[in-house]
Formats: sequence, structure tokens, C-alpha cells
Amino acid sequence: MLCEEDDAVKIEIEREDDGRWIAEVPDLPGVMAYGETRKEAIAKVQALALRVIADRLDHGEAIPQLDELFTVPV
Repeated sequence: MLCEEDDAVKIEIEREDDGRWIAEVPDLPGVMAYGETRKEAIAKVQALALRVIADRLDHGEAIPQLDELFTVPV
């Protein structure tokens, strides 16, 4: 989620019933990724989020100013 108070892109992560992890960025629709481990899911969703942000910049769309790029709950 793009959080004004954190000035970072928030990643939500949870474990599926089948053991896989899913990470998503709620404020970037469609930005979600699965991984066999928590770390893998986070890495994949971060890479996808960066591609989406870069695409928005390439097309002249605004993105928020960020003090840090990602926040991930512990």
C-alpha cells in the first residue's frame, strides 16, 4: 500500500493453505507474486512493483515521492 505516513510501498504477505507464500502491493492493482518461501515471494513482488512504477514513469503517470521504497511486516 502506498502509505503517506510511511512514504513507502507497503507489501502484504501471507501463507496460503498449500504452503506457498503470496505477497501483494494493495495500491498497485495486480501486483502480486507467489513464492515457495516468504523471502522469495517478497523479492518477486518487489521486482514486479519496480517494473510497474517504471512503466508508470515511462508513460508520464505520477507516482508518490517515497522516503523508502518498501515496508514489509515482520
